[in-house]
Amino acid sequence: MTHAAFFRLVMACSLAASGASRAQPAAVAALALYEGADREQRLVKGARTEREINLYSSLVLEDLNALAAAFDKKYGVKLKFWRAGSEKVVQRIVTEARAGRFDFDVVETNGPELESLHREKLLQKAGSTHFPDLVPEAVRPHREWIGTRLNLFVHAYNTNLVKKEELPKSYEDFLHPRWKGRLGIEAEDIDWFAMVVKEIGEDKGLKLFREIVARNGLSVRRGHTLLAGLVASGEVPFALTVYNHNAEKLKQRGAPVEWYAIQPAIARVNGVALSRKPAHPHAALLFYDFMLGEGQATLVQGNYLPTNRKADPGAARTRLKFVDPAVMLDESAKWEKLYAEIITRQSK
Repeated sequence: MTHAAFFRLVMACSLAASGASRAQPAAVAALALYEGADREQRLVKGARTEREINLYSSLVLEDLNALAAAFDKKYGVKLKFWRAGSEKVVQRIVTEARAGRFDFDVVETNGPELESLHREKLLQKAGSTHFPDLVPEAVRPHREWIGTRLNLFVHAYNTNLVKKEELPKSYEDFLHPRWKGRLGIEAEDIDWFAMVVKEIGEDKGLKLFREIVARNGLSVRRGHTLLAGLVASGEVPFALTVYNHNAEKLKQRGAPVEWYAIQPAIARVNGVALSRKPAHPHAALLFYDFMLGEGQATLVQGNYLPTNRKADPGAARTRLKFVDPAVMLDESAKWEKLYAEIITRQSK
């Protein structure tokens, strides 16, 4: 593309920002992929004309509010957001798109769900000067979504009800009679289940989880925040799957909660993506860059593991096994069926 053609496309985005019309896909693509030295300056100028951004996210509310405050303070642009579980975020975006609507400017949610939006052709490839600072697993080959944080699956336990010396060191240890009626698991942690079973060996792993459920039972609860809270209250003494940030927040607030992970710990990259037809393209890209750069500090304050190595607080990552979102999407039917058969339908 010639410089003249590029600047005509960028001008089309600028006219849309001024209220003339929604920017055309070619103009959005040119803006998204622009990595000149004045990228931030251009985005800030356009974003202040657009004044706001619409974000769909599965982040917890307190962290969304913290990001909104930090973004507004830095750029004077209002972050409007709609929050729901990752599955509902995808459903809303797909439903709106099929009705000819692109109400979201940016989406921030789980990796497998973002991968599905990529396959639906609803996302815009973008560049960023922050890419070199990110862990390799954060940068998808197609670059239509990029990792912002790691959801680390950990085991959480109530320190008043579980002794440290009792803690399982392997998944086979959950067969011990002491765990009967004391275990909980989140209802939709299918990717964690698939990764652990594959790590053990598929036949052996499936047999092991069937035996754990048959002998000791599993209390299935929907929502990681809820499950972590039930550990804190003592209703579920030991949870196999909570997110590290949920457990750490409770611990810091004085709850009798501790967490750890049987190695290798399973991590899922969650990320950010730009809408293919954003109503506020400059503000959307400005927030996209913010999430990969300065906004990482806000995520660290929320006890998330950042993908930007400059923001890493020094959390140990000795042995992490990363969920491959593309593989999980391809194998979703298989693992959803197994999880339902072994965990959710048989659990007590």
